[in-house]
Amino acid sequence: MSSLLREEMDRVLFRPVGQKLEEFIEIEEEKQGRHFICISTKDKEAQISVVHCRRSKHSQSKKLRHYGLEDNYERIETWALEDLMILDGRDPDTDDPCFLMHFDTVRTIRAVSCAAKYNLARCLLSLSRKYHHTALKLQNFDQSYIEPTSMYSDRGDCMVLSQICFYAFNLVCLSLCPVPLP
Repeated sequence: MSSLLREEMDRVLFRPVGQKLEEFIEIEEEKQGRHFICISTKDKEAQISVVHCRRSKHSQSKKLRHYGLEDNYERIETWALEDLMILDGRDPDTDDPCFLMHFDTVRTIRAVSCAAKYNLARCLLSLSRKYHHTALKLQNFDQSYIEPTSMYSDRGDCMVLSQICFYAFNLVCLSLCPVPLP
């Protein structure tokens, strides 16, 4: 259902101003309602926004309302990616979904999960390299989850999972093959 939410936000909030929603994660804020950090691009410029989702009075279906569809979206904070000086994961050795974004001021963010936090960090790093030709300064992140390795690449979680399954299948096949003894 997150793909429907992504499409809805892109259609309602980003496309009308000529932007493309690249990535979003849900975050926890003190203000009531659902909140998201959204990364959007337009003309080789990337933008980071905090989006607040308000319940629409005209929402028909409880199921659609649960996933945020047919709601009103409002950007409540916006920054340019080039203004992000440091992305600080706080402590790479603990399972902490909180992180700090250093602009002129420091903005504390609490993602709904560590996986979401790392997904956002990978997206910001990739866009920083693509548009600004420099790597975003990351602090206190486990680099093995950030940087592509021989196993992980920016192809997404489904590709990584299918690659792992393929390797496992090959190992099972090899283990079932009879080995001739000399």
